[in-house]
Amino acid sequence: MTVIRPYGDTTGDGMVQTSFTLPVAPGPRAEGAALQLANKMGIHPAMVVHSHGIGGGGAGGGEPAFTFFVVYGSVTHLVDTDEVEVEERDYPLLSPTEVNGAIKARLHRKLVVMGACIGTDAHTVGIDAILNLKGFAGEKGLEYYREMDVANLGAQVTVPELVTRARAAKADAVLVSQVVTQKDAHLRNTRELAGAFREAMGETRPLLVVGGPRFDPAMARDLGVDKVFGRGTTPGEVASYLVSALLPAPTPDPALLPAPEETTA
Repeated sequence: MTVIRPYGDTTGDGMVQTSFTLPVAPGPRAEGAALQLANKMGIHPAMVVHSHGIGGGGAGGGEPAFTFFVVYGSVTHLVDTDEVEVEERDYPLLSPTEVNGAIKARLHRKLVVMGACIGTDAHTVGIDAILNLKGFAGEKGLEYYREMDVANLGAQVTVPELVTRARAAKADAVLVSQVVTQKDAHLRNTRELAGAFREAMGETRPLLVVGGPRFDPAMARDLGVDKVFGRGTTPGEVASYLVSALLPAPTPDPALLPAPEETTA
């Protein structure tokens, strides 16, 4: 089966749950507005299973002027999984030993990697998960790889500072994590990053890799970077990508090449 519906209580019942906030004080009118919105979204019948007022009650006092809702109901929409387009991984996953061996054999020096959170983003959990020794999801971070020279610049690094530091270190790759996404700040910051490196270094710029929970991996070209990673990315995936993108192709072993065919006059 490739055509499917959401599952709630029984298979194919189309039940979904969604949440949203409306700029209406809590009460019957607010719940009526929530149900009207749910119906327009294709949820029918819809039920408000939770609501509470938010805002107000601060220094200036006053009643809540907003209401948060959780709505549950059925949709008639179908999904065809054959039509789903995703960014497929086009490189092999390597173990730390294989990554180190590839860098040593094919680059003949350490791979220089620099990471940071740019702009006003102070959330380092993403970049730390990829770079720090402790790593993420049972995998060691890139600091664990002996053939990598890793520098974690931390949070709230300005784009000009990152460009300057990457140029001075002759970085092969720059990894940027963006967790703060309000009003698409992660997209604006990434485009600023790509433009600054392009202007400052041109074709000699390092590989630019960005990641965060709200990124779409298919947006790399639109954002002007080389690779975009979404939520759940592990250090091993990033390390394997760096090997694939930065290292020259391995030289085939002559002993493993097929023998040339004999020709007759």
